[in-house]
Amino acid sequence: MRRNAEDLRINEREMSAIEFMESYNKNMPVTFPRASAVLMRKFREDHSGLFRHGDLWSLDQHRKRLMDWLPKNNNL
Repeated sequence: MRRNAEDLRINEREMSAIEFMESYNKNMPVTFPRASAVLMRKFREDHSGLFRHGDLWSLDQHRKRLMDWLPKNNNL
């Protein structure tokens, strides 16, 4: 149970775009498109409603949406 609580804390923690990008890229399969600063800025512009607290990201709120968005937009 302690491990689940720790995972939940990490996933809900708000972090900088750089921290998010590093964590996201580290945990994705090699064949999946990687996040970059340019792509993350474009994602933020396209999904401004997800960023009510400035440029703070969380794995829980943004990872799945970025995963869905990246394959269609990774040629920017």
